[in-house]
Order: sequence, then C-alpha cells, then structure tokens
Amino acid sequence: MTASSASLERSFNEYEQPIRVQNAKVCCIVAGIFMPAGLVLDYLKYDYETMIGFLPHRLICSLLLGVLWFALHYCPPHKTRLAWVLGHLVALFPLLSISWMIYTTEGAASPYYAGLNLVNLGSAILLRWSFADSALIFSLTLVAYLVATFLHGPITNLGLYYNNLYFLSVTGVFIVAGSWLYNNIRRSEFQLRYSLDENRAELEASNQKLRELDEAKNRFFANISHELRTPLTLMIAPLESIIHREDAGRDAQERELLGTMHGNAMRLLKLINDLLDLVRLETGRAQVRTQRVSLGEFVPGLANAVGAVAQDKRINLQARVTPGLDVVMTDPDKLERICLNLLFNALKFTASGGRVDICASDEDGWLLIEVRDTGMGIPADQLPHIFGRFWQADTSSQRKFQGMGIGLALVKELAEVQGGGVSVTSEVGKGTTMTVKLPLITANGAEAELIDAEDTGVTADTEEPLTSGKQEQDWIANLYRRAEMFPAMTSLQATLRPVETGISRSRKPKLLIADDEPDMLRFLKSQLSTNFEVLEAVDGQQAVDKAAQFLPDIILSDMMMPEKDGLQVCRELRNRTSTKSIPVVLLTARADERTKLDCLAAGASDFLSKPFSLTEVMVRLKNLVDSGIYQKELYSQKQQLEAALEQIKETESMLVQNEKLAALGRLSAGLIHEINNPLNYARQGLHVMGRSAKMLPEEERADFTETLKDVEDGVNRVVQIISDLRGFTRNTNELGHAFDLRTVVQTGLRFFGHAWKDGVRQEVNVPEGLEIRGDSNQFTQVFINLVQNALDAMETKKYPEGESPCIAITGSTRRSKVVFTLRDNGPGIPAEIRDKIFDPFFTTKDVGKGMGLGLSICNRIIADHGGRVEVRSQLGEFTEFIIEFPNADSQEDHLT
Repeated sequence: MTASSASLERSFNEYEQPIRVQNAKVCCIVAGIFMPAGLVLDYLKYDYETMIGFLPHRLICSLLLGVLWFALHYCPPHKTRLAWVLGHLVALFPLLSISWMIYTTEGAASPYYAGLNLVNLGSAILLRWSFADSALIFSLTLVAYLVATFLHGPITNLGLYYNNLYFLSVTGVFIVAGSWLYNNIRRSEFQLRYSLDENRAELEASNQKLRELDEAKNRFFANISHELRTPLTLMIAPLESIIHREDAGRDAQERELLGTMHGNAMRLLKLINDLLDLVRLETGRAQVRTQRVSLGEFVPGLANAVGAVAQDKRINLQARVTPGLDVVMTDPDKLERICLNLLFNALKFTASGGRVDICASDEDGWLLIEVRDTGMGIPADQLPHIFGRFWQADTSSQRKFQGMGIGLALVKELAEVQGGGVSVTSEVGKGTTMTVKLPLITANGAEAELIDAEDTGVTADTEEPLTSGKQEQDWIANLYRRAEMFPAMTSLQATLRPVETGISRSRKPKLLIADDEPDMLRFLKSQLSTNFEVLEAVDGQQAVDKAAQFLPDIILSDMMMPEKDGLQVCRELRNRTSTKSIPVVLLTARADERTKLDCLAAGASDFLSKPFSLTEVMVRLKNLVDSGIYQKELYSQKQQLEAALEQIKETESMLVQNEKLAALGRLSAGLIHEINNPLNYARQGLHVMGRSAKMLPEEERADFTETLKDVEDGVNRVVQIISDLRGFTRNTNELGHAFDLRTVVQTGLRFFGHAWKDGVRQEVNVPEGLEIRGDSNQFTQVFINLVQNALDAMETKKYPEGESPCIAITGSTRRSKVVFTLRDNGPGIPAEIRDKIFDPFFTTKDVGKGMGLGLSICNRIIADHGGRVEVRSQLGEFTEFIIEFPNADSQEDHLT
C-alpha cells in the first residue's frame, strides 16, 4: 500500500469511527427496547410460564445493552480498539441471548432462529461494519446456532433443521456481500470528498498566495511609483529651468535634445501616475473629493487643452454640453482623468480628416459623458476585454499603436469608484462611442468652491515654467496635471515616412536606421551622422525597401516596429541575394536569453539592449562596417582570381587545341605525301583496266565495268578526304580570305558518313556563293562541334514511330548579315542551364565523354570573326543554334 493509499484509509477510518459509535448507540437503544418486547412473542408462542422464565433473561440483556450505551457514549475518540470491542458486544449480547432461548425451547425446531437473522441484518445495516466484521458476526451466528441445537438434544426433524441453516447461511452471505459493496461505495464517496477537500485546501492555499502576491505587487507598484516620482521630479525641474533659460549660444540640436528629454520625462511621469492610481483604486484607498464643477466651462476647456493634438492630426474636435446642465457635484480630478484618457484614446485611433466629439448630458438622474470618434472601430469579439488591465488589441511586436493598456482600465475604475460605470459601442470602419455614467448631483448652494477647467490646471500651455512665487506643493500638483495633458502619441509630422531620392557622394559608410519612435530616430541620427551617411525608415517594410534600394553598409533596427518587426526584417534581408551580406544590429528592450537567441537565429549580426551606451553603439557599428569592407575586398579579389584562373584554363585549352591541330597538320602532311603516290598508281591502274574492259566478253563487261566504277568512286573519295584534310590542317588564320559557306558545310558533313548510314537525316539548304571572310578551318571546327553535339543529343532521345533523327542546316543573308542555322529534333536544352552551355568546363555529359570546352571554344571563334551565337530550344522538341556573321564585304574591315 502506498503512502497516499495508507493516508486515505486512515482518514476513512477516522471519518467512519464517530458514525459507527453513534450507530452502535442507536443499536443499543433499539435492541434494549425490542428484547423485553419479545415477551409478547414468548407468551403467544408458548405459555405464561415460558414468558415469566424468559423475563429475567431479557431484562438482563437490555441492562447490558444500556451499560454498553453509556460505555460508548463516554468512550474517548482516540480509543478506537475499545470502541471496536464495544460495538461488537452490541451484537454479541442479543446473539447469545437468542441462542440461549433456542437451546431452552425446541432446539433445531425453535422458531427463534429468525432472531439470529435479525441480529445479522440489523448489525450489518445499522453498525456500518466492514466486510471482515460482517463475516465475523455471520460466523459467530452459525456457531452459536449449531452449539445451541446440539446441546439441546437429538435433532428429530432434519428437514426443518436444514431449512433453518439454509436461510441463516443465505441471509449471512447476502449481508456479507452487501457490507462489502456498501463499504466500497462509502469508501469511493469518501475518496471523492477527500480529493475535493484536498483540492479545496490547495485552491484556498493558492488563492491566499495569490492574494498575498497581489498585495505585494500593489505594494511594489506603490513603492516604486513613489520612489520613481522623486528623482523624476528632480530631473524635470532643472530641465525646465534650462529650457526656459535664455541662451543665445544654444544651437538647434541642443534645443531638440532638451525637448526630447523633457517630452519623454513627462511621458514617463504620466505612466507612473497611472500605475499609482490603479494601485490606489484596487486597494480601495482612492478617495472621492466632491466639488462644484461648471460643466459648461469644464468640458470645452478640456477640448481646448487637447486641441493642439487634434489640429496636428487634422482631426475636427468638438465639445458640447446639454443646455441647462451646468454646475454639478463631482470629483474634478477624476472626471478630468476620465475625459483626457478617452479623448487621447479617440485621437490616437482616428485617422487624419476624422472627427471626435465629447458631449455632456443628463439622463434619468445620471451624468453622461460621451466621446465619439470616426476611427477604425473595435471588433465585436474584443469589446468585452477592452477595459481589462494591460489588455491591448494587438500584442504583437509589429503593432502600429504603442501603449501600456491601462488607460481604459483606469477610466473604468475611476468611474466605478464614484458609483458609475463605462460602456462602449463600436462598428469596425465607422467609429467608436465611449459612454461614462456618473451619479448626477446638482449643486444648489453656493458655499462650495466652483471648479472650472482653469481651476483644475487644464490649460493649453503645458510648458509654463516654475516661478519663485509658487510653493513647491503647488508646483508638483501642476506638474502632475501637465503630465496628464501630455499626449501619449506621436505627432503626425513625426510619423511621415522619410523619402530619400538619392544619396550623396560622401565617402562615409551608409547607415540605415529603422525605428518607429521619432525621438529615438532623431537622436540616433544626430549622434551617428558624424561618422555615417544616415538613411531613415519608420517601419519594417520601409527598412526592407530602402535596404534593397540603397544597399547600405550596415543597418541599425529597432526590434518592435509596425508592418514588420526587426526579426522579420532580418529574415527578408537574408533571403535576398543583394542584401544577405549587409550587417544588421537590433535594438531591443528585452534582455532575456530567448530574445537574444531569436535575434541570432533570424540572421542579426549583433543586438543591443535598451538602455544602451552610445559609445558602444558606435564601436559595434564601426567594427561591423570595417569587417564588411574587408569581406567585400576579399570577395572582389576572389572573383578576380577566379576569372583569371578560368582565363588561364581557357587559354591553356586553346593552346592545347592549337598544338593538337599543328601536330595533326604535320602528321597529315606526311601521310598525304605517302598516300598520294599509291593513290596515283591506283588511279593509273584503274584507267588501264578501264581501257582493257573492251577485251572482255560482252556478257561479263557490264559487271566488270560496274565493279571497276565502285572501286574508282572509293579511290576518288579517299582523294577528296585527303584534299579536305590538307585544307583543314593548313593555317589560314592570317589569310583573311573569303570562303564559300556551302563548301565548308559539305566538307564537314563528309566526316559523319557513318551517322547518315545509321538513319540520321540531313536537310541542307545553303545556297552557293554565300561567303564570309575569315579562317575556314576554324569555322569547320565550329560546324563539326555543333553537328557532333547534335548527334550525341539525339542518341539520348527515343523517337516515336514515323519520326527519325534529323539535322537541318540553312544559310541566308539578312541585311548585312550572313545567318547560319543548325537545328536538330533532339531532346532540347533545359531553360535553367541554357545560359551556362558556353561557360568553360560546363558539360552535361558523363565523366570521360567531354571536358565542357567545345561550345566555349566555338563561342570564342565566332566572336573573333565578329559574329554572335544565339540558342533557342524547347524541351523534348528541338534545339537551334543561330550564328550571325558580317558578310564578306563588311567583315573585311573587321579582320584587317
């Protein structure tokens, strides 16, 4: 048994113990009542004497049961063994009493055996015994019955005796089996209750821990907000003094840096105030200070205060108060926070040219503040969540609108703490309406101070400097109000996408900075423009486009940007051939290990966590740029060396080819000299034999003449081949003479006589007199190479029935060009390798069947003759080489 099972069993027994004791006490009472009541049965079954004889016995049994009741009642709970013994005695006393009555009456024929069944049944039902206890009592019952019957005397009626034993046994088996099933059911129920109690205890413990953590979180937020406020205030105060100090020597860049510092300090102060207000509202420490507020001045004053933001975004902002609704009793500070949050939220999500309205009205004893906009709207499935703390519709790193997600949550809680609420209606693409309901309390007396927009500190001038006449507390309160008025959004002018139409010819490396925060973008540009030529991008898509357009030397990108985040920018740049080698440095506010690994996996060259050291940024950028420059130089040198190596290999190949041709020429010259003499003898002999044919009989003369003609044709063919070989091996490169294209084609085709015999068809359409100027031997080499390639290709194609391999050769003139075309109906050339076939050492043939130099040499020969070659092919259909040469007249100038 495992520890958990043992613990469960122990708990089950502890749970059952008091129930069993209570049931045993009930059994004592029931048995103590029915034992004396059995005297009626004694009288009716037997006689008065028997009843009087059983009376003391029954009274003693009831007395003993009463003693057991007191013993069980005062039994200590921890005495489980004693309680177990007492519980069994509750059944044992009636069992012994009934067995004695069986012995004293009729023995095996006594009807009192039914009392034993009642003892078994009652003890099993009322005493909640276990399987073992029920089996024990059943065994004791059988033993007691057998002992009583055997002590009574001889058994005369075996049938009746067997009948009694049968029913006792069957009843006992049913009782034992029922006890087993009933105990299992009780144990299962207890196990479920036990598990439920454990889960409830765990939930209560977890809930307590969550409450403690929540309280600790609230204390932390409250403490950290208080601690941050002090140094932040000490930063803003001297900063405002510097800003408003007249300094003629201060340049525009310094003023811009000071303005950036002040704006972000006010933005941080507003965020701290919002967090602190949320903590106060959650802990119930927020107090409602009701004052008289003139809505007729308060609401238009708020609209006027945020009017500069609306004007910057070209948004029409209108304020309206229902006539007759003027002075009300409310908390002006909380009402101001509610209205400002709703107004800034509406302005942020409304596009330029839209409209925002703020209206104050009354309805059934409620003050209604409505802010309507014509912005993008909110999807219906997101409406139930928009007032949740820190909830945002877009939580991705590519979100367009920045924020913490606490503005609307603060509006809701500020409204609820005043006994009101907030609701929203919205339609995507048409706009949103926020409605705040507050209890309407009209101000009847004039004893309270009247609050309007000016008294709450809401003014359009948010840069009022501290004067010596103000107390420190008033200045801090005014600072907090001005922080509330500070817009948590970027001006429209700052969000315009920068456009560079070109780049200067500066020798400084080009740096692309991508950041959606205008302040950060301006700061980085102002600090890095000394060493870099800076390009700007305000989102991820523009960063990718400008990187592809300007190919900067390095990119500095923010991690979280609209359209595409920094990781996606890295991936896209690495997937483009033109930008894959540009170093990318990512700026991220996250410093966890997962973010670093994600940056490196996306292809970032380096990353920096915010806040960062500007010196470190400069050093890292410089190192990466220098490394990139060195890599470009190495790559350029590598390309030059590879080109030189290919040129050397090609030159070596041509030298080897020329040497082979020269050797072939020397060998051919010797062979021609040696072969010409025997050929002359053969031709003279054939002539003599032809003259002697007249001397043969008439019937043999025809066969002899035909045979002699075949031999003569073979000899003439050998003579022609020797003549062609003499012309092919002669170096005519310096001659620059014009040659007939048809003659060269016929000469080249004679070298492939075996192919024509194997079934390859040739279709030649080259007119006579079509001349080009140059080296006829080199052109013969080009022609032979093209024909050989066509034959090799056609061998790999299986032709359907009725079609055979065919090479079509044509020549023509077109304007001042001679066009020579060689076309085969082979398998064609795949498009992906068509541009590579003229590259040196490129081949699709198996190893040992070609070096990949043939077409490269042909291309060089054609170019040397002032021509060009074009390849057309359709896979599975044909391949066509089209060669254009200047005609002989215009080519003469080229060759000379």
